[in-house]
Amino acid sequence: MLSHHLQGALADLKDLIQITESDITDIKEAKNDPQFDRLSLKEEKLKSFETKKAMIDHEISSLMSKNPDMDLPQLISEEQHNQLDDLKAELNKLRDVNKHYARLVLVVSNLYNTFLERIVPTEMQGYNKVASKNSTILEVRA
Repeated sequence: MLSHHLQGALADLKDLIQITESDITDIKEAKNDPQFDRLSLKEEKLKSFETKKAMIDHEISSLMSKNPDMDLPQLISEEQHNQLDDLKAELNKLRDVNKHYARLVLVVSNLYNTFLERIVPTEMQGYNKVASKNSTILEVRA
C-alpha cells in the first residue's frame, strides 16, 4: 500500500511541476488567461498530493508502531526507499520551480503597479492609499 501512495504522490508532484513550468512559459509571453485556467487544476493536484502524503505518513507510522525495535530503512523495501528519495528530489525540484515562478510574478506585479501609479497617482491618507487630486497624466471629464 505504501508503494501505491508513493507512486501517486510522485505523479502529483510531477504534474504540479509541469503545470508550474507551463505557468512560467505563459507569464514570460504575457498569457494570463491560461494561468488562471490552470489554477483549479493546480489546487486539485495539490490537495491530491496532500492526501497521499498523509496516507504515506500513516503507513510509515503504522509500520513503525508495529515494529518499534526496527529502524525505517529495515521496514521498507529497496523500491520504497528509492521512491522516498525520488519524492524528496521532486519536492526540491517543485520548490525551485515555484521560486522561479514567484520571482516572475513579483516582477510582473511590480510592473503593473508602477504603470497604475503613473496613470493614477496615489497618496497616503493615514493607512489608506487614495488617488491624488492633481493627477496630471489622467484626466476624466463627465
